[in-house]
Amino acid sequence: MATIKIKQIKSKIGYPVDQKRTLEALGLRKISQVVEKEDTPAVRGMIRKVHHLVAVID
Repeated sequence: MATIKIKQIKSKIGYPVDQKRTLEALGLRKISQVVEKEDTPAVRGMIRKVHHLVAVID
């Protein structure tokens, strides 16, 4: 299956706990950190939830 690269572009400080946990579930802990995940509907949903904190890169 295809993969997707996700980069954290903004701090999680000041955001609700559920959004912080979503970032951790994606494997993101620091700004500018990039992780590669399988492109599944579940991962897409997590990205949509924190779209203001992350960017999808090519």
